[in-house]
Amino acid sequence: MAEGRKVYHVAKRESDGKWYVRIQGSDKVIKLFDTKVEAEAYCKTLGENQNGTILVHASKGKSKGRIQNTQVHGKK
Repeated sequence: MAEGRKVYHVAKRESDGKWYVRIQGSDKVIKLFDTKVEAEAYCKTLGENQNGTILVHASKGKSKGRIQNTQVHGKK
């Protein structure tokens, strides 16, 4: 990842099934969503505004918890 680039994670919480957005290196949740689509849309805006990278985690199957998709926004 490029220097100074913020890395955001989109993942699903087991406890209540909600999708969350957090910054890499922190356990603090920035915002909660009912759907993955809503969480990704919010995170895309953050990524574009903050020169960020978005890592979307899988929620089902063998890949559960692993990074499913990576999106890079802003200056590269």
